Amino acid sequence: MLKEFSYKQFGNMEFSKSALRDKSLTSINDHIKILFIPKKAIIQVDFKEFKMDMDALLFINPKVVLKPCETVEGHLIHFNRDFYCIQIHDQEVACDGILYNNVFEIPFIALDNSQSQEIQKIIHDIQTEMENEDSSTEEMLRTLLKFLILKSIRIWKMQHHLADTRQEADVQFLRKFSQLVEQHYKTHHGVADYAELLFVTPKNLSKKIGLISNSSPNQIIKDRIILESKRLLAYTTMTVKEIAYSLNYDDDAYFNRFFTKHTGLSPISFRSQF
Repeated sequence: MLKEFSYKQFGNMEFSKSALRDKSLTSINDHIKILFIPKKAIIQVDFKEFKMDMDALLFINPKVVLKPCETVEGHLIHFNRDFYCIQIHDQEVACDGILYNNVFEIPFIALDNSQSQEIQKIIHDIQTEMENEDSSTEEMLRTLLKFLILKSIRIWKMQHHLADTRQEADVQFLRKFSQLVEQHYKTHHGVADYAELLFVTPKNLSKKIGLISNSSPNQIIKDRIILESKRLLAYTTMTVKEIAYSLNYDDDAYFNRFFTKHTGLSPISFRSQF
């Protein structure tokens, strides 16, 4: 179901292999998404397959490649930026908060039984509100969406041991690094570039990133470049040379070696799989 309020769009749908055979995900490729995935489901996110050991939430930016492999009773909430992000929200709740544009990890939030019931109650309330057709429906849906995101942020912070208010500066630093990588990965390839933007030394940057990630800043930057390379290879007709140039690699032979080293496949071999 999709509701439209002028240019603002908000929708929800069943997320399962059978329900999405009509390629309906393609029509909302530009939407921001929140996915509830039940235990034992198998999904593919940006070319990686995941099997859920617990119920989970997944926060998905536009353009992320999403596919239900073996999934039943999943639920997908989706909305465009005009519906939510056009407003000035609290930093964490906005679409560029810590659950979105998170370059440290694919932002799954595992849910225990109690948390899962809470989240499913909110989703049920959203589904119920979608049936209404009065003047308050838009604001009610936005309120429920914000409530869902706030609940999720609280769980995420607890799981990453960042719930203490004294650690708020660390959370905001991680969020800023994540934003900067998302903004500049095509042109800034070195750790020193981001350390300079954050007014810290490369060593201090690595130390702070170590609070939340097992990957180094250098690996995080390279992983983001590789991910974009895969998306362009799989879903565009750009040549390898054009892709290399778009990612600020003047030498396509160097880009070929870089991609092969990090994926185990040449760009052409990777593309042939799709």
